[in-house]
Amino acid sequence: MRAIMCFALMLMGIAGAFALEQKDPYAWLEDVHGKKPLEWVAAQNKLALDKLKADPRYDSNYKSVLSVLDAPDRIPYAALDHGFAYNFWQDAKNPKGVWRRTTIAEYQKAAPHWDVLLDVDALAKAEKENWVFKGAEVAPGEGRALVRLSRGGGDAVVVREFDLKTRHWAADGFFLLEAKTDVTWRDDNTILFATAKDGATKSGYARIVRQWQRGTPVASAAKLYDAKVEDVGASPVVFHTRQGDVALVIRSVSFFEREYFRLDGGKAVKLDLPLSANLQGVFDGAYLALLREDFAGFKKGALVAFRPGGANQLVLDTGPRASIENVGVGRDKLYATVTKNVIGAVHVFTTNGKGWSDKVLALPGSGSPAVAAVNDYGPEAMFSFENYLIPPTLYFDGGNDAPKAIKALPARFDASQMVTEQFEATSKDGTKIPYFVTRPKVLHGTAPTILYGYGGFEVSLTPAYSANAGRLWVSKGGIYVVANIRGGGEFGPAWHEAAEKLHRQRAFDDFAAVANDLIARKLTTPKQLGIMGGSNGGLLVSTVMTQIPDKLGAVVCQVPLIDMIAYTHIGAGASWVGEYGDPANAKERDYILTYSPYQNVKKEKKYPPVFFVTATSDDRVTPVHARKMAAKMEEQGHEVLFYENTDGGHAAAADHRQAAEMWALSYVYLAQKLGLK
Repeated sequence: MRAIMCFALMLMGIAGAFALEQKDPYAWLEDVHGKKPLEWVAAQNKLALDKLKADPRYDSNYKSVLSVLDAPDRIPYAALDHGFAYNFWQDAKNPKGVWRRTTIAEYQKAAPHWDVLLDVDALAKAEKENWVFKGAEVAPGEGRALVRLSRGGGDAVVVREFDLKTRHWAADGFFLLEAKTDVTWRDDNTILFATAKDGATKSGYARIVRQWQRGTPVASAAKLYDAKVEDVGASPVVFHTRQGDVALVIRSVSFFEREYFRLDGGKAVKLDLPLSANLQGVFDGAYLALLREDFAGFKKGALVAFRPGGANQLVLDTGPRASIENVGVGRDKLYATVTKNVIGAVHVFTTNGKGWSDKVLALPGSGSPAVAAVNDYGPEAMFSFENYLIPPTLYFDGGNDAPKAIKALPARFDASQMVTEQFEATSKDGTKIPYFVTRPKVLHGTAPTILYGYGGFEVSLTPAYSANAGRLWVSKGGIYVVANIRGGGEFGPAWHEAAEKLHRQRAFDDFAAVANDLIARKLTTPKQLGIMGGSNGGLLVSTVMTQIPDKLGAVVCQVPLIDMIAYTHIGAGASWVGEYGDPANAKERDYILTYSPYQNVKKEKKYPPVFFVTATSDDRVTPVHARKMAAKMEEQGHEVLFYENTDGGHAAAADHRQAAEMWALSYVYLAQKLGLK
């Protein structure tokens, strides 16, 4: 999640890892921007692009993906702020995009009139910078905005203040140099910020939170909080409520543990919240949090209202095989998306201070509804719905709990001859693992199949419409599968914790169980089965590749973690010790060694062909993992392709053209290896 911080391993106390790195013949590829590594990257890119772009399907795939990404009839999802809807839009004319707004009333029209605030393409051209828009926050008084810009799409950003009236950078504006930075408005003339430029944790994130008053030098910004170097980081947040603004500092002790401090003047006063609390917002004076652990009679996974000086209240408890997926705290109401067996519904809550009402909004079932936007300054809220075969629809609610459809994405493929089914596989320890299969209604024997997964950080894979899967795969006779393995959040924190640290193998076993189940159901065969995943999903597929190579026909591994013995000193790796464990701990190191793909790939074993996709500008995971694994496998004689985009950050694509290239390459590769016509 933030800039590349290769800390000296001796300083981290990882003597064993240091010795291992000294012997690593591919460690030279860790110099991300070094001349020799980039020459290696260029040679690898040429091999991959020459091979894949020569396939006539590449050009048609690229044009297909790009036409969808640039299509003018996409839903312009927006953030609601006061009386406006703000949207960031990219298309063929504006590849870097425009930041724009319209009134909330106008937004509900089929073709609203947009007021362009910032043209990122024009800015990049004028300043001769490869700017990538990373978001903006409007000041409470609506006259100014803090704009975040990244060079090439990495997590490090430059922060500049923009005047919404003049459409120019504010002459007296706030400005923060390029770094991994969190920033927010406290009022129209005061910001709260934390920048790694000011001092970083071992994870590479900012650790000092300051308050900066307009008209004063940044050097005089008052220090409000100083986290520990061993923490993940510290950041500010401001919640806007009917009772007034609530400013907090968040100390991220680990990836899943946080302390919260309310800012009272210039002091940070610790709130009496459990470390497991994942704060969602403030409503009616209550701090609303999801719990990752049981606490004071409340179950893990529950949504709880913590009232300082009063009785804490249960808002919602989901029970087994269920999860609260997202929460939206508006000015007047609280919303939560709740899934049961990975199928969702949106609940709306209000309170009289003593308890909470709960009702389910009238949205479609059998898919993924979600809270799309809420307004801190008005009654409005928006919701979305989609599944694997139904494209997204956006619903608007003016505050009467009667959402109406205002925008819908046209179908990007013919779903009339397709079907989605939900099955369960039995993992090695007997746990039932749900998964979704989207396929042609009529199958003539087994078919080329893509199995996709993630399985980490409590991230859920709920039913989602994929134009790429529909157009490039299922419509051509293939099968697309999504596995809801442990490590994700599909059934709440317990589902995630089941595959944390010393239990990581369960996620790999679950994924392998789904692969075996697909074969047992005669939907596919090992030669026709490909697996794909990115980031933590890249770790998933590269590990499973080493563990069940005979069950797989191909692998696409995107922006992955792979060298799990060295990961804590690569990119933001130190921040993920709560997920994977620490190689500096002997017990955890021994366990990690049992599965880490980089240490377990062997010359004498036969693996399915693998395609690695990464990005030079990824300062979160970095391209180091994919580079080293590709080089090692290639030298061992395995079939490998490697492609590293220059831009894009952890998304591996900074604009629609780069995204179209990445997906076109990935699907062509899988079609070649799995036999899709």
